[in-house]
Amino acid sequence: MSNIDRIDHLAPLAAFLQAHSRVLALTGAGMSTASGIPDYRDQDGVRRGRLPVQGPEFRRSEAVRRRYWARSMVGWATLARAAPNAGHLALAALERGGALGGLITQNVDGLHQRAGSRRLIELHGNIHGVVCLDCRAEHPRAAIQAALVGANPALAQALAQPLPDGDAQIEPDALDDFQPPYCRHCGGTLQPDVVFFGDNVPPPRTAAALAMLEEADALLVVGSSLMVFSGFRFCKLAAESGKPIVAINVGRTRADELLALKVQLSAESVLPGLVQLLGLAPVAGE
Repeated sequence: MSNIDRIDHLAPLAAFLQAHSRVLALTGAGMSTASGIPDYRDQDGVRRGRLPVQGPEFRRSEAVRRRYWARSMVGWATLARAAPNAGHLALAALERGGALGGLITQNVDGLHQRAGSRRLIELHGNIHGVVCLDCRAEHPRAAIQAALVGANPALAQALAQPLPDGDAQIEPDALDDFQPPYCRHCGGTLQPDVVFFGDNVPPPRTAAALAMLEEADALLVVGSSLMVFSGFRFCKLAAESGKPIVAINVGRTRADELLALKVQLSAESVLPGLVQLLGLAPVAGE
């Protein structure tokens, strides 16, 4: 980044953080593209590819569950090897340095947690956990992956295009002999511990996130188009209560007309310089 770019993009962001003592960050899928995890949408906010699995369909249909777990098994390697990028680490540094009061993420990849963010709400859950819908037992996703590979060795060797959140594009005939996972405690149905499309964020988690917004005096959106209402609602509520909103995002957001400032660059290219400009100590993450 040149000195001119540094002044143009970093100085207004630094002034925003310095002018507000309780800034809340809200992040989305654009945070994790530099970690090798594909984004859901293009720069105009239009969703790429097929529609995502709907929660009610997953729980109702064995065929949908088989398709989900087969694709997840093949795509899991992308998530398993992903590490926090410079943007994740910078947000953790901003929090530890007192420039951020907390962080709400729409992502399920767990990278903010691994980067060292402490006051964190994972709005849509964490895909590294799996829950039994029958006995509610919790399982590490890595353990489920080992069981899937053991039961489906041929599919484990498949190469496929990675998609967001550990999904992958595989051919339908790969499902013919696929063996889905089951709960080791009761033999019941397993679901990743995330909020699927078509489902609601658990009320206690929603209440905690809204309380975090209530105590904030400004909102910083990073890497989100805000096309999903569960994220956009925070901008809507912030605007209604007179709290300024700033966004760092490549491309359009649903809240563009509500923004006081927008930097159309990626998180990893902007945030580390902001940490440096504010004189804060960097964070190394895990």
